[in-house]
Amino acid sequence: MRILIPLLLPALLATATAEPGPLSMRKNADGAWELVRDGKPYFIRGAGGQRSLDVLVESGGNSVRTWGVDALAEKVDGKQLVQRAKELDLTIAAGLWVGHERHGFNYSDTTQLEKQRKDIRAAVAKWKNEPAIGFWGLGNEMEGPEADGKDDRIWKELEVLAKIIKEEDPSRLVMTVIAGAARPKIEGVRDHCPSIDILGVNAYASAAGAGKAVKEAGWKKPFILTEFGPSGHWEVAKTSWGAPIEPSSRDKAAKYYSTQQLASEDSAGLFVGSYAFLWGQKQECTATWYGMFLQSGEKLPSVDAMSRAWTGKWPANRCPRVETFTSPAKGNTISPGESVAITLDVVDPDKDKVELTWTLASESTDRKSGGDAERAPEEKKLSMDSTGPNQWTFKAPDKPGAYRVFLIARDGRGAASAENIPFQVR
Repeated sequence: MRILIPLLLPALLATATAEPGPLSMRKNADGAWELVRDGKPYFIRGAGGQRSLDVLVESGGNSVRTWGVDALAEKVDGKQLVQRAKELDLTIAAGLWVGHERHGFNYSDTTQLEKQRKDIRAAVAKWKNEPAIGFWGLGNEMEGPEADGKDDRIWKELEVLAKIIKEEDPSRLVMTVIAGAARPKIEGVRDHCPSIDILGVNAYASAAGAGKAVKEAGWKKPFILTEFGPSGHWEVAKTSWGAPIEPSSRDKAAKYYSTQQLASEDSAGLFVGSYAFLWGQKQECTATWYGMFLQSGEKLPSVDAMSRAWTGKWPANRCPRVETFTSPAKGNTISPGESVAITLDVVDPDKDKVELTWTLASESTDRKSGGDAERAPEEKKLSMDSTGPNQWTFKAPDKPGAYRVFLIARDGRGAASAENIPFQVR
């Protein structure tokens, strides 16, 4: 025994101090792809974004996705993202931004191409020793969200960049992400990018069918649903003046849950996980359409839905539930100064007291494509009168224009619901 102890001690110490390694991929006994971490299957239960990571872990999540390498150094809870993720045992799909021609990048300009190659090589060299990075995410919708996917220059350049990444960091897988599951895009990656290990697809209304589309287009490697959530503002019904009608908070939550449950059914053997969008808040069409949190930090019902999907149970504190939120003004034109009625029924599953906040904003006019940054319209506090059980009224603006009335219902314990109604004054 005195001889064995010194021999075993280094191995025991190495085991005790070893850090989880990058993700790898393999086919299991059934012939299906799976990701692997430290020899064990690793199914991604992820979210795009980097705030409220403690809530992500509590909800059953295990991975975050970023879009650019600068995010790795951003402060989260007072620490760099790579450090905070390591503490929470979260992996990172580390994004490496690839140029978009709609932003001025030219895939026929050798000078721009060479600079991008050098930047990607330098970024990988800088961050490759961070244990929280599970794999690299090379580009996001660089072909263009509305493109047909037939521009081979982009796919061929992706292959060049993927090879550079693997030269610098042969230990990690490389994923690329396309906008939607259009067949020419999938075929472009399949035919021109043999160094891409994982195909990521961003999809919204059609998200549940993305796996089937990927498989039918002949993709044979792992597939991740890299963005999903409510139906996009370009995919829903609009008012007569062109304002998209935002899904209710309950409809959004149901969409997150059903997409997560259905995503793997038609892509059996390829699906290795997903990243819900967005684990944070952003202005895109409205201030509440895609964010799974309010700007003030409260979680929304979509977070509860993902917790249920990931763990099989509801979180300890659930969001207020808006059962009814209707108005004759919704999607309609009303007169200046007209009294507008709203019917609201909100309950809290935990019987918490619910506080209501009402605001009014002009319809956003700073619309961009592909998730580019937008300027948020100013919101003003709205004076509401209670006219009976579940009944409220407010006075329409005197100034003609397109507006939205927003309702935020908070439980005072970090959970909320958000609704809005578009209307026009004329």
